[in-house]
Amino acid sequence: MKNLTSEQDFLALIDKYFPSNNGHVTLGRGDDCSILRINGQLCISKDLFIEDVHFRRSYFSPADIGYKSLAVNISDISAMGGVPKAFALGLIVPDGLDKEYWDSLLKEMAKLANKTGLILAGGDLCKGPTLGISVTVWGEPYRAEGLDSVDKGRFLTRGNAKPDDILFIHGSIGLARTGLLLLEETGTFASKEYPASVQAHLRPEIRTETGKALSASAAVTGLMDLSDGLARDLPRFINQCETAFGAEISLPTEILHDEILKYAKAKNISAEEHAFRGGEDYALFGAATADKFEELMDTVDGIIQIGTLTDKPEIILNGKKFLEKGFDHFSG
Repeated sequence: MKNLTSEQDFLALIDKYFPSNNGHVTLGRGDDCSILRINGQLCISKDLFIEDVHFRRSYFSPADIGYKSLAVNISDISAMGGVPKAFALGLIVPDGLDKEYWDSLLKEMAKLANKTGLILAGGDLCKGPTLGISVTVWGEPYRAEGLDSVDKGRFLTRGNAKPDDILFIHGSIGLARTGLLLLEETGTFASKEYPASVQAHLRPEIRTETGKALSASAAVTGLMDLSDGLARDLPRFINQCETAFGAEISLPTEILHDEILKYAKAKNISAEEHAFRGGEDYALFGAATADKFEELMDTVDGIIQIGTLTDKPEIILNGKKFLEKGFDHFSG
C-alpha cells in the first residue's frame, strides 16, 4: 500500500475531493487565510474527534470516521436552524495509515460536504501519536420564502422558552448509546443483532432540513441537538433561560426503537431511563408554544412530543424525579 509521505501528498488528496472556493468562500485554501463573503450573521461551531476518546479504529471504518467527524458539526448548525456554508479541517496524522485509508476517509467526508452544500475553506496538518480530526463549521440563517422580516433569517437559540411550552424531539434517543455499548462489548459483531443501533452510533442522521423548517416556525422557542443525551442536555437547555424552571418528561415505550427495548430486556434495565441518558443521538430537541404546537406538528413531519416545561426546578421522568446528571466528558 502506498503511503502519503509529505504534506503535499495530503493536500493533493484533499484537493481531489474538495473544491476550493464558491460564492461564499471567495479565496480558499493556499493562502495564509481564506476570505469569506457574508450577508449578515454567521453561527460557528467546533468539535474534536479523537481516536480512543470519540472513536475506535477497531470498529469505525475510515469512511465512518470521515462521515461522523463532519456530521456532528453539521448537526450543530442544524440545531441553530442554520444553513451550513463552509468548514475548516485540522488533521493529526499518525504513522501506519496508508493512502487508501485516507482516500476512503476524505472521500466520505467530501460526499457529506457536497450533500449539505459545505465547502472546505482551509485547515492544518500535523503528525501525532493517534488519529485526530478538528472541524470548525459555520452557517448562515435560513431565509425561508414568504416570511415577514421579523421571522425571516433567525437563529434558534436555547434561552427563550417558558413554562408550559411543549418539549419535543425529532429523531431517536437512546439508539446511539445502545450501539456504542454493544460495539464496546462485542465489536463489529454487534451489527448482526442490532443494526440500527450500530448505524446510529457510526453514522448519525443529520437533520438540516428539519432544522430549517423549525427555524421558519414562529412556534419554536428554542432548539439544540442531543450530543450528550437528554439527561445532560435538558438541564443545559433549561439553564440558558432567565428563570430557573424544570420539566416533566414522558417517554412511553411506544416511542422507543425496538432495539432499545430488546437491549433493555437483555440487560434487565429500564428502557426509558436508558433512552433518557442517551448520548450521541444528534436528534433535535426543542420547545414550542402550546397554542401553536399542533400547527407545528402539521408543518414538520416527525415531531414527537415528550413533555412540558414547568415552573418547578426539577426534572420528572415518567412521574419520578430524575436526580442523575447524565454524561460528562470529564467524568471518570
